[in-house]
Amino acid sequence: MPQKRFAVAGAGFSGAVVARELALHTDRKIIVFDERDHVAGNCHTARDESTGVMLHCYGSHIFHTDRDDVWHYVNSFVPFRPYFHRVMAHTARGAFSLPINLLTINQFFGKSFSPEQAAAFIESLGDKSITDAHNFEEQALRFVGRDLYENFFYGYTKKHWGCEPRELPASVLKRLPVRFNYNDCYYDSAWNGIPETGYTELVRRILDHPQIEVRLNEKFSPEQCGEFEHVFFTGPIDAFFNFKHGRLNYRTVTFDRIEAKGDFQGNSVVNYTEFKVPHTRIHEFKHYMRWEKHERTVAYREFSKATAAGDIPYYPVRRPPDKALLEKYYDLAWPLASVSFVGRLATYRYLDMDGVIAEALDFAADFLKSYASKSKTLPRFTPALAEQIRQHRV
Repeated sequence: MPQKRFAVAGAGFSGAVVARELALHTDRKIIVFDERDHVAGNCHTARDESTGVMLHCYGSHIFHTDRDDVWHYVNSFVPFRPYFHRVMAHTARGAFSLPINLLTINQFFGKSFSPEQAAAFIESLGDKSITDAHNFEEQALRFVGRDLYENFFYGYTKKHWGCEPRELPASVLKRLPVRFNYNDCYYDSAWNGIPETGYTELVRRILDHPQIEVRLNEKFSPEQCGEFEHVFFTGPIDAFFNFKHGRLNYRTVTFDRIEAKGDFQGNSVVNYTEFKVPHTRIHEFKHYMRWEKHERTVAYREFSKATAAGDIPYYPVRRPPDKALLEKYYDLAWPLASVSFVGRLATYRYLDMDGVIAEALDFAADFLKSYASKSKTLPRFTPALAEQIRQHRV
């Protein structure tokens, strides 16, 4: 008989939020496992010993959301300071603000358009021969034309995804990536901010509950499932099944550290859009906490590559072969009565931090409702994803 304990595999946002909700609404002991030596997963932040700058150790993470409940949730643990993310693009034609906006258009083309004039101008640049875009490149050409596509999208996309943009689905570029005003804030969300004491402290506080035990440097093994009443798995779904059907494809990133006096690049993130430049972007972390003053600065030069065994998965590739493989893993997961799969890795989707937290809260509420009613069928996935999987199986 399994002990009356829950296991949570992974101490990132998904695992932490689920563990907290379980602790608040059940009398069970919750054991949280993480193979790394810190909580917060890829959102981990830490003070740099040399400069005192708060580093985003796995690349920049900016919190933004339109959900009031998610914003108030995170602020209940750590106060957030307002932060509006602005990205610069380093192109063959100079430096411009992203996303492409009215200032970008006027600077790039040497114009002084009004919003209406700029919209008409961009419309005139679009490739009218493309009525049904079949890939990313066609979608971009249909939206913005060749000049903007080649300077802002082609090289960066090829480096980031490791393939020609025409090999990517059109859905990667879902809508027109242009604003016809001077709003250069990268995220157009109701709430934008950075935790005053960093993301790792935020996750530590979420996990700070007498019923929660955190075990760092300890990887959860699926063979341990029988030791627990229920397991909440937030790691890669293919790894849970020991890659039985093969590995799902991800892109990962590596970093070169830069330390300098003063200010290195004048902005938190600069994208390098030319394919001949090997890195995709440079992060400079002191710009995220502008209320702090540091004499020296730390920046990370980011490079993208395909994942190999042992690499940290960042971005799910989700091409047709990956989606077909994912369906096989969903088929393996569906019959498991005592295991739930939560979060971006466990469901092979790209999610922003607020989406991860929102899904974890929604999933926990659904699970606790079923658990309290002593239902024989406990949720394996979030309600929305479970419905998608169910429809596919039918």
